[in-house]
Amino acid sequence: MPDAHSRALAALKRRGRLRALEGRAGLDFASNDYLGLAGSTELADAARAALDRGVPVGAGGSRLLRGNHPEHEALEAEAAAHFGSETALYFGGGFQANTAIFSTLPSRGDLIVHDALIHASVHDGVRASKAEHAIAPHNDCQAFDDAIRRWRARGGMGRVWIAVESLYSMDGDRAPLIDIATVAARHDAMLVIDEAHATGVLGDHGRGLAAVLEGCAEVVSLHTCGKALGANGALVLASRTLRDFMVNRCRPFIYATAPSPLMAAMVRESLRLCRDEPGRRTAVLRRVGLFNQRVSSGIGLPVSGSHIVPVIVGGDTRAVALAAAIRSRGFDVRAVRPPTVPEGTARLRITITNNVSENDIEQLAAALGDELGRLAA
Repeated sequence: MPDAHSRALAALKRRGRLRALEGRAGLDFASNDYLGLAGSTELADAARAALDRGVPVGAGGSRLLRGNHPEHEALEAEAAAHFGSETALYFGGGFQANTAIFSTLPSRGDLIVHDALIHASVHDGVRASKAEHAIAPHNDCQAFDDAIRRWRARGGMGRVWIAVESLYSMDGDRAPLIDIATVAARHDAMLVIDEAHATGVLGDHGRGLAAVLEGCAEVVSLHTCGKALGANGALVLASRTLRDFMVNRCRPFIYATAPSPLMAAMVRESLRLCRDEPGRRTAVLRRVGLFNQRVSSGIGLPVSGSHIVPVIVGGDTRAVALAAAIRSRGFDVRAVRPPTVPEGTARLRITITNNVSENDIEQLAAALGDELGRLAA
C-alpha cells in the first residue's frame, strides 16, 4: 500500500503540479542572473584574486563564534554606503534573511500587514512571529490602511510592520512605494521592502526602487545577492539598533554557519560593477524594452514593463505543455504553477537577462506567438 508521501506525489502528478529538477538547456530565459554576472570573467577574476590574498572558501562557524571574517565586515560597510543605509547585515540567502526579519523584529502585540503576493519566505517568517498579521490585496494601499485601522479599533497597541516587494517576482510589476510609505508614516509603522528582483537592475547605480527611502530609521530593506549580483547571500539594510537586535536575538543568524567569506568578496565586486559600470544595466533594460514591445504589439499580450514577464495561461497542464514546446525550440522557459502563484494563474515566467542577445529575444517572441497559437487551436 502506498504511504502518504507516495499518495501526495501521485496527486500532484494528476493535477500537473509534480515538480522535478531539470538541467540547463537552451537560451537563458528562466534565470534571475539579470546582469549576466554569475558566469562573468569579472567575478571569476575577483574570486581568483581573493583566493590569492588568502580569503577562505568556508567560514568555519557562526559569526558569533569564529566565523566572523574581515570580508563580511568589509561587505557590510560597503553595502551600507552603496545603498544609503546606516548599517547592513549579511545572511547566507534571501529566504533565510526574510524569515529572519519577520521572525525576529516584530514583537508580541505588534501587527504585520503584508501584500498578498509577497515572497514565500515572508509568509514563513510571519508564521514564526509572535505578532498578529493581516494580508492586503496586491498593491492596494487603501487595504493596508484599512487593515491597520481595524486592528487599532480592536485595541491593537503595538507597532505596525508593513511588508512589500518593490518588484514582484512572479508578475514583474512595481509596488506603489511612495504611497505605501505614506501609509506607513501615517501610522508610525515600520516599512520592510524586499528589493530582491530590483537590486542591481533598477534605481540609481542599481540601488533598487526603494533607494529614495533608504537611510530612514523606519525602513528595512533586503537586497539579495544571488540574482542580478550574480553571487550568493542577502543583505539586510537597517538602523544600527535593529542590526544589533538581530545579532543578539535572530536565531537564523546566531545559529547558522556564516556565509562564505569568498562569496562576500564576490558581492563586494558585484556592487563595484553596479556602481562603476552602468553599461550592464543599460544593456539589459534595452533588451527588456525590446521584449515587452514584441510581446505587446506582436502577440497582443499584457506585459509587465520589467525584466520579469509573466505569460498567464491559466491551467497547470497548459502551462507545462507550453513551456515544454518553447524549450523544444531552444529557449529555456519554465512553467510556474500554484501554490507559487494563485489558483487559475499558471504561467510561463520569462526573464530577460544579458545572457541572451537581442536577436535571441526576437526569436523567442516569434516562437511564443507560434506556440500560443497552437495552444489556442
